[in-house]
Amino acid sequence: MATLRALGRLLGVLVLCVVALQLYFAARIALMSVIGPESTAFQRSEIWRLAVEKHEVLWSQTWVDDARISNHLKRAVIASEDAGFIEHGGVEWEAIRAAMEKNEKAEARAERINAQLEKREAQRAQSGKPVTKPAPRAVPKVVGGSTITQQLSKNLFLSGERTAARKAQEIVIAYMLETLLDKRRILEIYLNSVEWGEGIFGAQAAARHYFRVDAAQLTSYPAARLAVMLPAPKRFEKNPGSAYVNNRAGTIAARMGDVELP
Repeated sequence: MATLRALGRLLGVLVLCVVALQLYFAARIALMSVIGPESTAFQRSEIWRLAVEKHEVLWSQTWVDDARISNHLKRAVIASEDAGFIEHGGVEWEAIRAAMEKNEKAEARAERINAQLEKREAQRAQSGKPVTKPAPRAVPKVVGGSTITQQLSKNLFLSGERTAARKAQEIVIAYMLETLLDKRRILEIYLNSVEWGEGIFGAQAAARHYFRVDAAQLTSYPAARLAVMLPAPKRFEKNPGSAYVNNRAGTIAARMGDVELP
């Protein structure tokens, strides 16, 4: 009985901790209705990484209000990242399901490729041919199926680890964001916080860095190019004028006219 009571008390403490954490997130989000966040969890982790790896923190970020962000950029980001932004309540369950199926197939394919590589290396070793440099192993390309609201919830409060618990918390925070903030404010915070390159955060910093204009002055095609970069900004910033970026930007620009803004 004493053991059961101890377990009950421990469970109660854990439940209280979880509830307290959710109340903390809700309070922080409610405050964001009037005050923009000074930094996000992802930004703080990037500051630490840059300080440790490069011994300097080159940083560019300037908050600009919604009215000072080009509508072209808003439409481009919605068209590229979350076409259903206006309609959904924070989470697109069908997109998550499709992403899970795609990830399972990618992981299975990577496992098959790696098994074949290991088999070939074992055969070479048995035949007396040493393997001087093992072939690089296949890494599955993982997609998240996250909405803009989910991306913001993760960037604001959570780590980048891919676990079921972290995903569940991301979804809970996404619903809090949608409940406590309107769509315009969610998009405004997202566009001021999202990464557009190493140490480059927010629409104003991105517009100045890549096009030497303010965020309000971005026209259709430059805005589409910035939207293309969002899934992998550190990779695309090495060649922001690549054929892929330009071609994809053309596709996004063609969709922007159909995008409704909050």
